[in-house]
Amino acid sequence: MKKENFTYSFQSSQTPEAIFKLLLNIEQWWSGLYEEHILGKSHAVNDEFSFKAGGGMHYSKQKLVELIPDKKIVWLVTDSNLSFLNKPDEWTNTKICFDISKDKVNTLITFTHEGLIPQIECYDNCSTAWAKYLENLKQKLS
Repeated sequence: MKKENFTYSFQSSQTPEAIFKLLLNIEQWWSGLYEEHILGKSHAVNDEFSFKAGGGMHYSKQKLVELIPDKKIVWLVTDSNLSFLNKPDEWTNTKICFDISKDKVNTLITFTHEGLIPQIECYDNCSTAWAKYLENLKQKLS
């Protein structure tokens, strides 16, 4: 069986610079659905933040590991506790990535959660939640 990471892409009329700036402000796009609490920062490589949601059902800690201005952002999940799973640390050592590219008219945003694959328990619930957050982000950037 092929291992495919969860990926979601969309286009925006916003500039890569504006999108990049918004993505680094996690509270602006990774919130509003499940009583999220975000602590920490994410503006420079090695910055860390924690994310809690769903009344404590989801906890993860992310470290910013790659930053290419206006092009790419990668967070490594260094700790996770998704209490609704049999293996609550499934997200640990996965990567949350945004790639930004510009064509003649629009900017393409590609989100990939490396390690969130159909073979793991969280895939269905987590990919559905990601799709909701990313649809909200798409609306903000339209």
